[in-house]
Amino acid sequence: MRYQSQRISQIPPYMFAEFNKKKQMMQEAGVDVIDLGIGDPDLPTPQHITDKLIEEMAYPENFKYPSFIGCLDFRKAVAGFYKREFNVDLDPETEVLALIGSKEGLAHLVPTMIDPGEIVLAPDPGYPPYRMAVSLAGGKLHTMPLLQENNFEPDFQKIPENVAAEAKLMFLNYPGNPTAATVDVNFFRKAVSFAKQHEIVIAHDAAYNMVTFEGYKAPSILQAEGAKEAVVEFGSLSKTYSMTGWRIGYVVGNKEVIKALSIYKSNTDTGQFIPIQKAAAHALAGSQDCIKASNDVYAERMKAMTAALTSIGVNTKPTRGTFFIWAPVPDGYTSAEFANRVLEKTGVIITPGHAFGESGEGYFRLSLSVPTDRLTEAINRMKKELTIITN
Repeated sequence: MRYQSQRISQIPPYMFAEFNKKKQMMQEAGVDVIDLGIGDPDLPTPQHITDKLIEEMAYPENFKYPSFIGCLDFRKAVAGFYKREFNVDLDPETEVLALIGSKEGLAHLVPTMIDPGEIVLAPDPGYPPYRMAVSLAGGKLHTMPLLQENNFEPDFQKIPENVAAEAKLMFLNYPGNPTAATVDVNFFRKAVSFAKQHEIVIAHDAAYNMVTFEGYKAPSILQAEGAKEAVVEFGSLSKTYSMTGWRIGYVVGNKEVIKALSIYKSNTDTGQFIPIQKAAAHALAGSQDCIKASNDVYAERMKAMTAALTSIGVNTKPTRGTFFIWAPVPDGYTSAEFANRVLEKTGVIITPGHAFGESGEGYFRLSLSVPTDRLTEAINRMKKELTIITN
């Protein structure tokens, strides 16, 4: 008897699930493990947002099936957020769709947009669900290498002409995971121009667009001229408002793509719990002071960790976006070897770069989304135990 399809059998275990297994084994062996591998904010959801959730829980009508496209309050709040932050006009009726977290929407977009055998362009290194979604949909993945000398931006001119002519969808992600790279609107103009020339839809993953530092403000790709003709942008409240477990996000932009995605979603899910949508709307429309407060915490953590890494010979510097550090491994180590050495010597989990794609080899990713005292402990362990690695 067969218990899974060939398609599923070809999908490797999700990398963070594997790291969690290793973490559990070490903890059972008595090791005090500090997990800097996954980007799950330790800071609490701001109180005014949780208060709104509790308030909305008092209304029986909020416990019914939600609209497939999301409640109007939420969609209007997303449109208002885009107007306030980016001066982008959105029609909440046709250009905004609620998601059960942006990951769900990104994964569902692929079978919405492509048929088996069609090409999708994706960054390498990049968020693993991009390539997994392509595999599950029976598509062909063409990776776009992100190199440090190019500011971890894809070089569109190096995409073979026959690939560009056949591609139906392109993923982009800035501020970037795992690279923490940031771009300006000029990059998005180039991307939109390329996409329109080759009739490719761009899916821009903007999950970290509000987690920024040093005076940098991440642009929206929809600020590029003519973007709505070829672009949808995915957003999430997970990182901005420390709402990862709430599972609430959105997609905005091209109304035809959004309409198609809504058809797929209406046949596979029934939408997010209405009180969560109402609380998310409150988060987007209310005071944004909480964003600066959390970003200030991440900035201080980043300053301390980059100094610690420099002290053990790792060449890195603070980034302008995300709460990740993407750094080269010391000479003489592969990404996996260095990550294993750090874990064995210090009990600290970091993510080897190759887990994000072939072009991630030679790097590692470190997350700052742990309590400051635990990060300080990780720093102290690394300073004490890892200097020998670079000697």
